[in-house]
Amino acid sequence: MLDIKWIREHPEELDHSLCRRGLEPLSSYLLDIDNRFRRALTKQQELQALKNKLNKEVGILKTQGQSGQELMQQLCELNQALESVDQQTRTLKDQLECVLESVPNVLDSEVPFGKGEEENVEVRRWGDPKKVSTAEAKPHEVLGQDLGLLDFEQAAKVCGARFVYLKGDLARLERALASWLLDQHREAGYTEFSTPVLVRQEAPYGVGQLPKFAGDLFQTTDGRFLISTGEVTLVNWVREKTLSKQDLPLKLTACTSCFRSEAGAAGKDTRGMMRMHEFKKVELVMVSCPEESEALHQEMVHYVESLLQALELPYRVMLLCSADIGATARKTYDLEVWVPSQNQYREISSCSNCGDYQARRQQTKYKDRDQQSGFVHTLNGSGLPLGRTLLAIMENYQQPDGSFLVPRVLQPYLSGLSCITGA
Repeated sequence: MLDIKWIREHPEELDHSLCRRGLEPLSSYLLDIDNRFRRALTKQQELQALKNKLNKEVGILKTQGQSGQELMQQLCELNQALESVDQQTRTLKDQLECVLESVPNVLDSEVPFGKGEEENVEVRRWGDPKKVSTAEAKPHEVLGQDLGLLDFEQAAKVCGARFVYLKGDLARLERALASWLLDQHREAGYTEFSTPVLVRQEAPYGVGQLPKFAGDLFQTTDGRFLISTGEVTLVNWVREKTLSKQDLPLKLTACTSCFRSEAGAAGKDTRGMMRMHEFKKVELVMVSCPEESEALHQEMVHYVESLLQALELPYRVMLLCSADIGATARKTYDLEVWVPSQNQYREISSCSNCGDYQARRQQTKYKDRDQQSGFVHTLNGSGLPLGRTLLAIMENYQQPDGSFLVPRVLQPYLSGLSCITGA
């Protein structure tokens, strides 16, 4: 959530950022509500002060044996006026907060202007993509089903579309990948968590998913939500806390199940594991002081790159343009892995700097040695999603006989298994 004080001082900057996102300007509308709210608040305070004064005067008169009838009549009229102003103040405050909740983060100046994902900017690439026809490279879903390791049909009977059973050595490979990733993250200074996947609505609100993106989430009968990413629980681990600056940055990681309704993805990636309702992902979160967040953002991107390089998967890094960046982010880099059967790069990780946007929503602050305080900055990134990483491994490592090799770094986690040949 943005700071209304900042908007008062920088209305043009807010409108410019919204315009770059392809949205209408809002500063005039917001400031009009804010001005009316502050006037109502001032009036409320003035009436309350007058009420306190009259109450005191009535009390004095009564101690002197006088009725104070005239003052009592004034108090009655004053209470009616105060009740009206109280209601007006609450209404304007709720209206202001409702609008602020929907305003996206202010973009970093380095974010390129663009009208769609085709205008994202390539920063660099690594590896040698295998450009082959679909006939030469089986899609992962065909490869997995031919090997008897993926079962979409039975999953559809049990769960519906966009679910899958992993079997045998592919299930083992998923577990090995998760273990390797978490081991890498621990060595890189991240603290591993095991978090809940069922949360109260305040948690997705805190990271900016509610109320705007409620349609993307699964909600239970008691009003809780299934998390769409480990970011929800990891970022909320510092909710309503005041951290010591000397303890920052915090680096957190967890492997969680994730649940997404994919409400806006009808007809997209209906085959295979690219876009599932349920999947596992290893999440990275950093909590930092403001002056360090940009450097840490670059550090996170390079670190996720090192994971893909260790897995020997070709990829490219894309700086997202203004129209493609998420609402909570100031700046985002997508890492896209090469998918041979599609002859294109597909997103495998998204690393974002959210500035203090999430911290304001969940009231997470820091204090330095001089007791000066401020809101922290939060950063998040995928490091990595298991399903998309598995499909990239299967397609990039597949062999002419229909088997696929195991990346060297994962072989020790599979008792030395170097090739997966079937169930």
